[in-house]
Amino acid sequence: MLDISSDDKTSESSHSFLQDVLEGLSRAQPEIPCKYLYDEHGSEMFEAIGQTDEYYVTRADLALHRTHLQAIADCIGEQAHIIEFGSGAGIKTQLILSAAENPRAYTPIEISLEALQSSVEALQQRFPTLEIEPVNADYTRDIPDEILDLQPPAKRRVVYFPGSTISNFSGPQASEFLDRMRRMVGPTGGILIGVDLIKSESVLEAAYDDAAGVTAAFNLNLLTRIQNELGARLEPDDFSHEARYNRDLQRIEMHLVALRDTRIEVANQRFDFHAGQSIHTENSHKYSIESFSRLAYDAHLAIIQTWTDPQGLFSMHYLEPASSAV
Repeated sequence: MLDISSDDKTSESSHSFLQDVLEGLSRAQPEIPCKYLYDEHGSEMFEAIGQTDEYYVTRADLALHRTHLQAIADCIGEQAHIIEFGSGAGIKTQLILSAAENPRAYTPIEISLEALQSSVEALQQRFPTLEIEPVNADYTRDIPDEILDLQPPAKRRVVYFPGSTISNFSGPQASEFLDRMRRMVGPTGGILIGVDLIKSESVLEAAYDDAAGVTAAFNLNLLTRIQNELGARLEPDDFSHEARYNRDLQRIEMHLVALRDTRIEVANQRFDFHAGQSIHTENSHKYSIESFSRLAYDAHLAIIQTWTDPQGLFSMHYLEPASSAV
């Protein structure tokens, strides 16, 4: 198993966090990349979001897996190197690893070292004979191919990306991200990816602003991270969570909205906010089967198979590099 306890990586991650915060807060519409929502505490809260009545995604995704598990395993094939974007120790990952035919190895790629260590420990107990090769890295950036090499090599690589995280990217970003996956798996590999489907505005807004306030706490935790990890001076209580549906772009947007005039001071820089001004923290784009097919095509990927949950709320696609891809 790879060593994932690196002080250098922690230092590099903190520097990137600071740079992204300073750059994001300097924009006309302040924004911070959504990947920073997922520290150890944020990851725990995201799991709790999945248990709320309003958040249908987790239940629909799990129902899809259980309904179509054998077909999904057939697509993965024998002795595959399964690479998951994110630290998956939950039911879906366990279902996939149990159903796959003699997987060669499993590699979770996760930016949060704490979340990665926790998931690896859980999976090692559940699958003691499985080779697990974790990578502590930001999967939204290029991963050097040699990090994923196995000896002896696997028959093929399959990227497993459940949930709806692809929805966090805009159209061009999503196409570029899919293209990066295509290059990662190579000409004989495959991609299993979850995609949330378009549905009513009321259902979507409730899903991202549950009555119990779990999603609000998840979003506000970003301010606590900035305060604790970057030494920022700010008042978290000066901000509130808001979920907005953008009809033109068919996406839910999460914002941290200033309740009153306030400021954030970090690394000797000051950012003033007027009441009502927001920090944009996350997008969640919704797709039809057709619109996602067009997105995959732009990334030189062919959709081999598509599944939905019994209620038709969520989809998963198995993709392979198109024969014309170079």
